[in-house]
Amino acid sequence: MKIFVAGLPYDLDDAELEEIFEKFGEVVSAKVAIDKETGKSKAFGFVEMKNREDGLDAIENLNDISLGKKPLVVKEAEERAAPPRSFGSHPRGGNQGGFDRNRGDRGGFNNR
Repeated sequence: MKIFVAGLPYDLDDAELEEIFEKFGEVVSAKVAIDKETGKSKAFGFVEMKNREDGLDAIENLNDISLGKKPLVVKEAEERAAPPRSFGSHPRGGNQGGFDRNRGDRGGFNNR
């Protein structure tokens, strides 16, 4: 079971996050989200627990407790929706510069 955790202290690392959750059962992974530009915590993370019942127990017991200045938000992680796929069409519609098989040329360009 994958769990979303927000409101983490900015100095909390992956090992400490895992330690918090392992009290409820086996933790498969624990990862604090890090900003790529600054290298600092984004104050949220994800924990994957092997057993769903253990994960639900962790959510029930850890949600709304304070580890720092803010209460934690602990809930089941939602599946991320895949971004829409584009197969060569322009977002405003039509075939803007791609091959137009009906015309036999590259649409949107002057091919004289």
